[in-house]
Amino acid sequence: MQYLNKSALNWCQSSGVVALLLGVFSTLVTAFPLNAADEINFVFATARVSVPIRSLENFARTGEIDRHLRTYFNLARATPAEKAKFQETLSRRIDVNTIQLSRILNTAIGADILSILGLYITVKTGEDEQSALKTALIESASDSQGLTVLNFLDHLPSNLQINLDQILRLRNTIQVVINATRVLNEEVANLSREATLLDQTDFSSLADLRQPGTYGVEEPQRLFLYDAQRNRRFYVDLYQPQIWRTGKTPVVIISHGLASRPEDFARRARHLTSYGYVVALPQHPGSDLRHVEDLLAGRTQEVFEVQEFINRPQDISFVLDELERRNEKYFESRLQLDRVGVYGHSFGGYTALAVGGAEIDLENLQQECEEEFSYLNTSLLLQCRALSLPNLPTQFRDPRVQAVIGANPVNRSIFGQNGLVAVDIPVLLGAGLYDPATPAIFEQAGSFIWLQSPQKYLMIIEGQAHVDFSQLDAGITDAINSVEQLILPSPELIDSYANGAVVAFFEIYIANNQELIPYLSSAYFDYISQGQLFKGFLIDGSGAEPLKQKLLPFKQEFLRQRSTPD
Repeated sequence: MQYLNKSALNWCQSSGVVALLLGVFSTLVTAFPLNAADEINFVFATARVSVPIRSLENFARTGEIDRHLRTYFNLARATPAEKAKFQETLSRRIDVNTIQLSRILNTAIGADILSILGLYITVKTGEDEQSALKTALIESASDSQGLTVLNFLDHLPSNLQINLDQILRLRNTIQVVINATRVLNEEVANLSREATLLDQTDFSSLADLRQPGTYGVEEPQRLFLYDAQRNRRFYVDLYQPQIWRTGKTPVVIISHGLASRPEDFARRARHLTSYGYVVALPQHPGSDLRHVEDLLAGRTQEVFEVQEFINRPQDISFVLDELERRNEKYFESRLQLDRVGVYGHSFGGYTALAVGGAEIDLENLQQECEEEFSYLNTSLLLQCRALSLPNLPTQFRDPRVQAVIGANPVNRSIFGQNGLVAVDIPVLLGAGLYDPATPAIFEQAGSFIWLQSPQKYLMIIEGQAHVDFSQLDAGITDAINSVEQLILPSPELIDSYANGAVVAFFEIYIANNQELIPYLSSAYFDYISQGQLFKGFLIDGSGAEPLKQKLLPFKQEFLRQRSTPD
């Protein structure tokens, strides 16, 4: 499908502050012809080519290719299209807030990205390489020309070296991942169609789960909680139905992602509540929007607190403890708290899986964080920070949690195959094919295959890009809009897919309503996808082995690219 080729979005843009550095990194590296103070050395396996900065400046301005640049283009086997793209990239301005850029570069994640950049751009001056790269980024962003490839390289020390062989290996590996993502989409679509042919359900005659339920929704109540044992304060937005179910009322906890907040999931909470649920949305104060705002304002020094790997799952258990304490007095003992569902997005997906029984595998995480090209899975910038935690517990299972949904979950490396097979409750993993922060081919496809739960599902939404772009700040929105010919699905369309799946999943596995089993099917997603440019697909565990076999050649090619010597 044509829209899968927009790799600029897939690998450059992410929600939140990390997007800024990833965008800069991608622009500076994957353009591949670069430049420095007076001249730049391009190093190939068999040759070294020096290109004066004036050659690049003249090329950027006029398109003229002098003898220095011609030699480089010949060795790089650059196509006319690549030359034209390079010319445009050299002077493309990236507008950033210099102070905020400096603060982000001073974080642990910023240091990791500078280290990645240093794999391709080497400063041979005897000074600290990260400091040189960071200084050049900040100085070029602060002057009148702004941050461009040319300006960045002009602010670097002389004797700069670009490893072209390494950059070309990176580009080849990225292409393997893009191709694998395309095949992932095609195979899930095929498996979904095969299952649909066996299902004759007439959904037009059934209730439409995309529409609100009949129980109504009260205005949310904000609770301020304090866990004395952890000295942790946070708030919880609590949604209750206007009309209560007969008997016990099911409960779902929603865990937000990094640089997000409970309010961002109000639509999902209201929809579930309208079907008779009590929904609690806790704040995770060390990794929420406020924390990132504090970073950009200089009030904290990291993108998130690494202790959040522990605090987040413990927040879920504490909320359940608090609901148990309040159940009799405030809810007339109506809450069903021995069989609870958890929905988590991104970092919240890690949270949901952790309380659902997934066990942390630090040995696997260490190995994956050290692998070459691991950074193509951008979520490892977050996951690898867990390695800095001393005595990190490996298990946060809460027996009250009996079904979990991970939407674009951060999960694969920190749990690994051994950690995920410990999950024995129903699991639904949601993935988006435009997701740059937790790429589906890395973070959801493999995890779905590894999970051994008898009730497991993989939902893929074409065009879904990790976050609701209607809620993004202007800077990220402008970056998304700058991607040529990019089309994204509306938040309403994504909600129409997700709402039906979320209601059906929790009704079946938390409320024990077997009447909704037909909705948790490929046929239902085929029904609601009709007439849509961006389709939604859902497969169950029977599709895991065929999917594994279809993706195996790409896994082998990815490993081969990674093991190819420089």
